[in-house]
Amino acid sequence: MSKKITIALAGNPNSGKTTAFNAITGARQHVGNYPGITVDKKEGTAVVDGQTVHVIDLPGTYSLSAYTMEEVVARNVIADERPDMVVDVLNAGALERNLYLAVQLMEMGAPLTLALNMMDEAKKQGMRIDVQKLQSLLGIPVVETVARVGEGMDNLMRTAVEHAREKAGKPWEPLIISYGSDLDPVLDEMVALISKEQFLTDRYPARWVALKYLENDEEMLRIGKPFGAVATELETRAREVSEHLEATLKTYPEAVIADYRYGYISSLLRQGVVSRLNDLENRLATSDKMDQVLTHRMLGPMIMLGLLFLIYQITFTIGEVPMGWLESFFGWLNETVSEAMPDGLLKSLVVSGIIDGVGGVMGFVPLIMFMFLQIAFLEDSGYMARVAYMLDRVFRFFGLHGCSVMPFIVSGGIAGGCAVPGVMAARTLRSPKEKLATLLTAPFMACGAKLPVFLLIVGVFFAENQALVMFLLTLAGWASALLVSKLLRSTIIKGEPTPFVMELPPYRVPTFRGLLIHTWERTWQYIKKAGTVILAISILLWLAMTFPQLSDEQMAPFEARQAEIAALIEAAGGTDVPAADEAAAATEAGAEVSGEEQAEEAGVLVAENEAAVSEVDMEALEEELTEIENAMSEAGLRNSVAGRVGIALEPVTKWAGFEWRTNIALVGGFAAKEVIVSTLGTAYSLGEVDAEEAQPLAERIANDPHWTHANAVSLLLFVLLYAPCFVTVVAIKQEAGSWGWAIFSTVFNTAFAMVVAVAVYQIGSL
Repeated sequence: MSKKITIALAGNPNSGKTTAFNAITGARQHVGNYPGITVDKKEGTAVVDGQTVHVIDLPGTYSLSAYTMEEVVARNVIADERPDMVVDVLNAGALERNLYLAVQLMEMGAPLTLALNMMDEAKKQGMRIDVQKLQSLLGIPVVETVARVGEGMDNLMRTAVEHAREKAGKPWEPLIISYGSDLDPVLDEMVALISKEQFLTDRYPARWVALKYLENDEEMLRIGKPFGAVATELETRAREVSEHLEATLKTYPEAVIADYRYGYISSLLRQGVVSRLNDLENRLATSDKMDQVLTHRMLGPMIMLGLLFLIYQITFTIGEVPMGWLESFFGWLNETVSEAMPDGLLKSLVVSGIIDGVGGVMGFVPLIMFMFLQIAFLEDSGYMARVAYMLDRVFRFFGLHGCSVMPFIVSGGIAGGCAVPGVMAARTLRSPKEKLATLLTAPFMACGAKLPVFLLIVGVFFAENQALVMFLLTLAGWASALLVSKLLRSTIIKGEPTPFVMELPPYRVPTFRGLLIHTWERTWQYIKKAGTVILAISILLWLAMTFPQLSDEQMAPFEARQAEIAALIEAAGGTDVPAADEAAAATEAGAEVSGEEQAEEAGVLVAENEAAVSEVDMEALEEELTEIENAMSEAGLRNSVAGRVGIALEPVTKWAGFEWRTNIALVGGFAAKEVIVSTLGTAYSLGEVDAEEAQPLAERIANDPHWTHANAVSLLLFVLLYAPCFVTVVAIKQEAGSWGWAIFSTVFNTAFAMVVAVAVYQIGSL
């Protein structure tokens, strides 16, 4: 056997498998993705009695059928990478249900060691498990563990390594179970055919392949198609037995196979493996007592909403302090670089394009971190499974799944989330179609990047009802997500709803170490995916709003007027004005004149200035100078690529009440919603406006006759619903597996938002 032993950890969701993986590998682990898909690939190393062990944490699965990508990945890793040992981590308190996966692993022939995890909780429930008896009946090692406190983990790894050494070089030995008189004969025939033709026997045992064909396993059917006649023959025999079972027993092969597997498991456990103490037999477990309140038909949803609102409150209350530190840091960095670099395009790029762009996004990291910490607590404690359970009935009507609730909440179901981790959270969904519907609708939530826009517009037009309007916007996001999900699941993403199969794990106190690991994994993903992409977006936005610059001919009228006003102010004893220096430089660069002519002209100019200043209000001159600078900024923006795009979109967007300056901001929002307010400020010739200091922009919008309550509501709904930011689009691509759905999300969401905005504006304008 090679020096390094490979052990794969398998197990049901909520069995403590990932906790066991963390306990075994500690900091010696890394997270990636399996090639071409988004399922987490976690690997690490451990040293057991001097032996280096490579540990693979397989995705959590209930079976090895091809219902989900996680199940396909788990069985493919076992079949193709052939680990030296598979350690199946079971929830000892739900032994019968958890042994279903173990039986399938044994039928596959994989060398197996069982870890009876959460033994402390099983004992609290009054369960007594005869480990030696179970080990003898199964013929494989069985070890008691409590992974969350590390109990039994050393013994588990030593046992697994020793068993791996015993099995080294030996062929895999599949478990053979009888499936009754209806299936056994056809199974034997299929096994004979598979063995004769060597059909996929290099990857799987012949009986395993036959069982997959009887179960109508989509992945196995796909793999077998290219083999032609033998695959067709197997499909025919599976179809015939299925028709026979339907006609005689009103059932199907998959159900029969599951029944016999559970029958096999039940027969094992009845042989004295599991017993209960008499005084505890009729007592409800602590978790069951808690569920009577926490999942109560009326109290449950109220408690859930309260807890979710508490997450929002804690996140912004505690996260405000470190977020202020980050903002101060980036503010200091901005000032330092501004002072150190000479004026020019390079300085503008570094300060406005890079520091301000990346700093605006990185400022959200503390909020994201605290949100993930609390969500990790709810997940590890077992409560999040109850949230999905309570909402499943509502979500199912709209073509979603109870597990879709977490992506929605993380995306901003409680205002202030982020669609990027929300989209990532959708990977827990078992059904690809329900997952896709969730991916496409989660961005409708009121994420934190949209809040500055909402606060700006609501503060201007709905100052007396700000809380109510913000609450209605949040509800509008949920309603839109559910309605669009219903539309998509009824048209382009048709498919039967997936039954809600989720084990409700017992409540437990999460370990601090586990919380830190889960929080850091998610926060680091946000930093990597958001920070790097936002950097590129910020630079592109800066380029689009800076180039092409105004020509000398286009600048001349502004500079001439600036020079006139600067001369008036200087003649009156005002402070130096940058425009005056620019005018002087322009004069020096002009046509040469004689010294006598210069003196004569200067004398006339001074006399005229003295006369003029006596009649002009100094304050008005300074205001006019500011207006000229703003007008020049507006002209430059109109002339830029972004300005031209905004003007080109006006024939369409005018129906929703948007004019070219609003269009520029919304186009910037395709990249990142955080830039909408600052872009609006620039578009209105007010310079860059920070979301927290947007009052000057608010006053300008309030005084602009173009703005009404109708297009204010139109803009609010459009920003809520239109295309996800670019980082989210990339995340959708990675989770959906193709750019097609990511592009669809951008186009469809924008079209949907425009229809809503036009309808609201036109009705409101009446």
